[in-house]
Amino acid sequence: MDRNYHLFLARVCEQSERYEDMLEHVGSLVTMGTDLTLEERNLFSIAYKNVVGTRRTAWRAIQGIAQREVGDDKEEFREIISTYRKTIEKELRDYCTQVLKHIEDDLMPVAADNESKVFWLKMKGDYCRYLAESLDDNDAHHKAAEDAHEAYKQASNLALNHLPAIHPIRLGLALNYSVFYYEILNSAERACLLAKAAFDDAIPKMEHLDDDNYRDSATIMQLLRDNLTLWTSDVHPVNEDQLNVEDVEA
Repeated sequence: MDRNYHLFLARVCEQSERYEDMLEHVGSLVTMGTDLTLEERNLFSIAYKNVVGTRRTAWRAIQGIAQREVGDDKEEFREIISTYRKTIEKELRDYCTQVLKHIEDDLMPVAADNESKVFWLKMKGDYCRYLAESLDDNDAHHKAAEDAHEAYKQASNLALNHLPAIHPIRLGLALNYSVFYYEILNSAERACLLAKAAFDDAIPKMEHLDDDNYRDSATIMQLLRDNLTLWTSDVHPVNEDQLNVEDVEA
């Protein structure tokens, strides 16, 4: 099957919300030995985001249910929930492992420019972070967290040197890297510092954006601002007045 065949069916799968089927076609695209186009890259990202995202949502819901099922008379229910949670965890980890293998083996080696490299390194950091979220084993959790941290650091170094501060990929990287600091490393201060720096660097350049990128960048900046507002209360050395977070003018 040629590239256009898999690209067409990937679009059809997206529009019909058949994301598991979509994986087959984006998987064929990434093994063709060339860097993906912008559309192909986005389709690849959308497929895994939805397949993994539903498992992350389910895993969090199961965690909440398990915490409510307390008491000696609910032991049987806790065992059922534990078994079901393990099923979801396996699916989540299998998909994360699959996308990470594609990034490492198929996509990074043929990345044609710095934008692509930042995109794939960010995505690697994201899926290692998702693994770290769901791993109970301390060694496995720390390994996934270290891998995520290293991928985010590499992506940040490239982005700071080669992408404009207002670029949506650079902003998205800062957003997700700051979430990693907050949720995985439990460092609200580092999360706030990173998010604030990205926000402040981008604000003066908003007026220079074209229409295609303006909406994406403005949306991410609003998310950065929302997170800063949420996280500030957890940061003792930094108070909200010091952050000087500005409104995004849409």
